[in-house]
Amino acid sequence: MADAPLTLRDLNRATLARQMLLERAALPVPAAIERLVGLQAQQAMPPFVGLWTRLEGFERDDLAGPITARSVVKVTLMRATLHLVTAEDYLALRGSIQPALDKAFSSVKVVRDHSADIDFERLIEAARAFIAEAPRTFADISAMLTELHPDAEIGPMRYAVRTTLPLVQVPVDKTWCYPGNPQWTLADDWLGQPVPKAIDVPLLVRRYLAAFGPATVADFQTWSGLPGAKEAIDAMKPELRMLRDERRRELLDLPDQPLPGGDAPAPPRFLPEFDNLLLAHKDRTRVVADEHRKRVYLPALRVAATILVVGVVGGVWRVEKSKGAASLVIAPFAPLNKADRDALADEGERLVRFIDPGAKTYDVRFEA
Repeated sequence: MADAPLTLRDLNRATLARQMLLERAALPVPAAIERLVGLQAQQAMPPFVGLWTRLEGFERDDLAGPITARSVVKVTLMRATLHLVTAEDYLALRGSIQPALDKAFSSVKVVRDHSADIDFERLIEAARAFIAEAPRTFADISAMLTELHPDAEIGPMRYAVRTTLPLVQVPVDKTWCYPGNPQWTLADDWLGQPVPKAIDVPLLVRRYLAAFGPATVADFQTWSGLPGAKEAIDAMKPELRMLRDERRRELLDLPDQPLPGGDAPAPPRFLPEFDNLLLAHKDRTRVVADEHRKRVYLPALRVAATILVVGVVGGVWRVEKSKGAASLVIAPFAPLNKADRDALADEGERLVRFIDPGAKTYDVRFEA
């Protein structure tokens, strides 16, 4: 604990460095996804934008290729949400995340209120057999479950399948690779090997700190959703670098990870909706000021597409399309200086061309 306390800006720069947001990295896509421990993927486009903003020269096919080759998969993982991860990481981490998925299932009100008469063991085995026959949409799965338990609420049954069975979303040969109403298949079949059930919390902690540290135990638990991780983390402390922030809170880190300092330059960047940078800590003030939370974390658990200005969220953005024109619209939370505005305009035009390469005209607009 001899190190000087880390300021909020120190924490910001350390995390941005690990997230490849201080400078773009020259990494193969699978290596970048593993460095990030996956990309949040509730929607199809955000993982592509998340990699575009982090990697040098990223093109859409750089991610579409590994998805088609099954070396990158879309699955339910941290916080019981959809993530795009490498197949290797899924096999390594899925067993460790299962307790978090179990917790997520049992904590949902509709499950607590309407599951007493459901034989979940029978249900899961029936769903496994049904999906093994052919990839299924959740509409298909819901119809099968309703036939199995005609008097039961469908919500708990669907959620049990999502959180218990290792499933992979089946990609398609279209823009962004995944449709709005996807089919699902068994991960064992898609990957050609059983998904291990072994739990390795220390591995998960090390991967988290490499991507999002330095961080508190509560930060790790928020990111992973794992209950009761403190005991396992306490046993790891001899191998970790122990730090403190200005509030004297204990921070965990790996000894070999960068701490560039709060003075490190942080260029403007565009983050997609649901970017994990905005979801990976209990205390999110290192990237989102409290006064801006309601403009970033939206109703229905949505997370806005945001801009980073001097390393922190400084506004939101969206793409508007009309009659062959594609416009990237930036809504800053406060007036921007000329250098940041120019940098965002330049970066924004390249981003909108990436998102809609078939448009006839492009522009970037700023809203007051």
